[in-house]
Amino acid sequence: MKPNMNGFKARAAAPGTKKSVAFGLLAIALVSCSQNDLYDGSGSESSGNKFGASVFGSPVGDVVGKVTVGYQGWFAAAGDGSPYNSWQHQNLEMWPDCSEYTSTYAGSPFTQAGVTQPGYFGNLGNGQPAKMFSSYDQQVSNVHALWMQQNGIDCIALQRFGSAIVAGSVKKAQFDGIATRMKNAAQTYGRKFYIMYDCSATDPIDADWTSTITGTLNLVASPNYAKQNGKPVVCFWGVGKSGRGTTADWLTKINWFKAQGCYVIGAPLANFATDTPNQPAYNACDMIMPWHVGKQGGFQATYTSDLAYCNANGLDYQAMSYPGTAFYNTNGASSPQNQIKRMYGNFMWSQFAGMRNAGVQSVYVAMFDEAQEATSIFKCAEDASQIPAGKYFLTLDADGVACSKDFYLRLVNNGGKMVKGIIPYQATHTTPYTNYLDVCDASTGWISANTLSVNTTDKKEGTASLQSVGSGTDEFKKVFTPFNSGASVATGKIQFWYYVSDITRFSASNQIEVGSGGAADVNEYNWNIGPLVNGWNLVTKTFATASTTGGTPNLNAINWIRIYHSKTASITTKVDAIQVFP
Repeated sequence: MKPNMNGFKARAAAPGTKKSVAFGLLAIALVSCSQNDLYDGSGSESSGNKFGASVFGSPVGDVVGKVTVGYQGWFAAAGDGSPYNSWQHQNLEMWPDCSEYTSTYAGSPFTQAGVTQPGYFGNLGNGQPAKMFSSYDQQVSNVHALWMQQNGIDCIALQRFGSAIVAGSVKKAQFDGIATRMKNAAQTYGRKFYIMYDCSATDPIDADWTSTITGTLNLVASPNYAKQNGKPVVCFWGVGKSGRGTTADWLTKINWFKAQGCYVIGAPLANFATDTPNQPAYNACDMIMPWHVGKQGGFQATYTSDLAYCNANGLDYQAMSYPGTAFYNTNGASSPQNQIKRMYGNFMWSQFAGMRNAGVQSVYVAMFDEAQEATSIFKCAEDASQIPAGKYFLTLDADGVACSKDFYLRLVNNGGKMVKGIIPYQATHTTPYTNYLDVCDASTGWISANTLSVNTTDKKEGTASLQSVGSGTDEFKKVFTPFNSGASVATGKIQFWYYVSDITRFSASNQIEVGSGGAADVNEYNWNIGPLVNGWNLVTKTFATASTTGGTPNLNAINWIRIYHSKTASITTKVDAIQVFP
């Protein structure tokens, strides 16, 4: 568990306790190093020379030149069928959006102002039941990996704790199950992953690596297990941290893993470059990712000096970024609400901009799912309507600008592209605060040739879907206030959920239309809807594959959409969550 830069601590809920005394962030970084041989800490390799052509870093691989996120995977719920089968890690600072999970659970004993509450069976502010997810559900892992795929996140640093490797323990069984599920998800959605140990130098992680990671789970055999310079990647959070082992202990552990052919990432605290006593351990690693949660400014200067140290010592470097942080619900009054403000992406973007200017190649994002300390970038509640009614959780509109639940995923996507040089440098971000053309929670402005209604029972996201019942061709159409999607023709796409009650009643004529002319056939992109099944379909169409009618549409001023389908008889269709991705 990880301290922040300013000395305050967040406390993650531990099994059977109200609070733990340790800080619950796990970090991982993507940095790779040029060392191939065992290192004795003296400034020279046991064979070869670590200061050669490789001084400026290893070639792009599974971690070097890529975007990695730290992934906890530690949420569990009563009734989820996991080894815990009980509520775990419910000291939530942010309330996760659970609308895309097929299994959710009522009764979370979340904390408020440092006090654990009775299991909550009430509603969200919008009247929907308040439910939580479990990381043990394979579908949850799949959804998370899909979000990563959609938003340019290349690699998953899967947290594994020194306290979670005791053979025969429930905790080990839980985290072994999570590791298997994330491996499956990574393989399904084309992401890389590696094990990141949050441990001390004397924890038996070498035995765990042999018996479980390369043994019973055989994770390293997965084609999606991250490799850098041809070697399986492993990371240690806490190298050099007080109370986590001596420098000699760390050298022994690091060199053991290198002798197994591993590429070793060390994740020390932020002062590693001036921590002379522990530098032999840092320099023995193949990559360094310093922990910066709690730092509030001066990022470019820090990245520049850290990178200079790594270059001078033949190490690859990955810079860490985070969106903001707070621990009020865990610590109570000793930690203020919204402590390090996100400022609708400005704070995190300042870090990406600093990386680009410093010449950083690799990014580590802390964290994907760390809702306890408000460093999470996955989908969370946008406003008070999406959190348990009458309770406090940090929402995405806390700093005065409404942001969609996927805003930080999209921000990371753009930040990663800038660091990689795919898009030009920008001192300030231009990521749209929302990418929803329409959330479909209300029928305002919508027109249909059929009976149009709002369905609050059968929906995919938010509080409702739009429903059309009848045999008319035009199902859903709307003229919008011009919407700046930020999308490009080359990479942009439109995506929405579309429900069909009986596909056999469709005739051939159908189309999706999106345009900037405010009417059909004027500056319009269009597509055939494509193959459908009865029930909900996730429809995704790229602008690069669209036909155009009536001129060139302006993706920065979308103001028209229509979905139509000819029919042989009455049918029910529904639409939900219409989004445009850049």
